[in-house]
Amino acid sequence: MPYLTPREKGQPDAWGAETAAKGRRGSQRIVNAGEVAAPPEVAALFGVSVGADVVVRRRIMYLDSEPCELTDTYYPAHIARGTGLAETARIPGGAVTLLAELGHVGARVREDVTARMPSEDEREALRTEPHEPVLRLTRLTLDGDDRPIQADMMVMPAQRQRLRYELRIG
Repeated sequence: MPYLTPREKGQPDAWGAETAAKGRRGSQRIVNAGEVAAPPEVAALFGVSVGADVVVRRRIMYLDSEPCELTDTYYPAHIARGTGLAETARIPGGAVTLLAELGHVGARVREDVTARMPSEDEREALRTEPHEPVLRLTRLTLDGDDRPIQADMMVMPAQRQRLRYELRIG
């Protein structure tokens, strides 16, 4: 699970490495980052009050210069405040690597995937047609004590995606 595993020093981020392995180019643009009031869904995932301080990084992911995903990643403020997670600069090795350096390593992930029609802003950002649905993937990462350390809200054009899950049984 490369998106959930800290990278070794000098390794590219997981998105760049995955796309390069397929002979393609993956990039991202950080739209903004900083402290915000927790929206209801994030508050529920983190077990905090609606409006509590959280940190968010909003990004547009690109595949060969075409937008393919909108990703908002939230962190509890006590973890991310004053770190690179609260800034718009790129993080060497990615956010999961920085979280590990800060002492927060994911041990369990819960994902929910739904399909819906995009909002006008999402449709515009993803350059989709009005009739094209999107997938929304919500990923909550918990540490070894089942405390939430990261919540990702991803929106992607359904017809341009394939989600693959590989789970060990037993």
